[in-house]
Amino acid sequence: MSQAAVQQDEAEFLVSEINGIITAKFNRPKTRNALTFAMYEGIADLCQNVKADGSVKAIIVTGVDEKAFAAGTDMAQFRNFSTPEDAIGYEDKIERVLTAIETCKVPTIAAISGPCTGGGAGIAVACDLRIATSDARFGFPIARTLGNCLSINNYARLVSLVGAGRVMDMILMARLIGAEDAQAIGLISEVLSDHTALMARANEMAETLGGHAPLTMRATKEALRRIRKGEREGSDFVVECYTSADFKEGMDAFLGKRKPEWTGR
Repeated sequence: MSQAAVQQDEAEFLVSEINGIITAKFNRPKTRNALTFAMYEGIADLCQNVKADGSVKAIIVTGVDEKAFAAGTDMAQFRNFSTPEDAIGYEDKIERVLTAIETCKVPTIAAISGPCTGGGAGIAVACDLRIATSDARFGFPIARTLGNCLSINNYARLVSLVGAGRVMDMILMARLIGAEDAQAIGLISEVLSDHTALMARANEMAETLGGHAPLTMRATKEALRRIRKGEREGSDFVVECYTSADFKEGMDAFLGKRKPEWTGR
């Protein structure tokens, strides 16, 4: 991927890469970045096809400006819904997108300014790390808006982050959680003053991640994903890490008191 912007859909989803850091921006500011299917497909394709050769440090997911991260799915996408197949097909599509984010081969950072609701909140939860500006608002206010529900997997993602009690309160009360409260309950890790500071910190985090062992990070991501799904088998990634060239390099570097040179192999 070149330094120039790569467009899945130029009007809605913008992707650029500078010095190994990919920034993906939702770009429908007049709708607070309400998500179309093209935008969902854009983030899924990016995460599925990102290079795992060490050339990419991290993916930052954000809104095009400070006004919003992303609202829920654009309601126009629902107008023709009438059958059970429509409902299940939609949630299956969203699950495929969120799984693509969760299983991305490089770390993902959600940099959140303003509203982060519905499908936007689902994307943020699927990312590995979340930081936000002080004016960020997070939630799924569907009990007072559309009257739909989340998928079982999306409920599970939320519960794994903040606990069942807080999820119940968030959904039933249609509560939008402010940045400070979101940090207090572990939904986000840092609160920044404004969008400029947010993006500077996201890039700083991406640089840090770029210096860490890729296999360690991938194993951790996959382990937590399996735990959420009730799985307990993880011998495959244990073997992969301990028998890797990177593990040998890490030991040699530690004993030699030098910085390791990771290859992801």
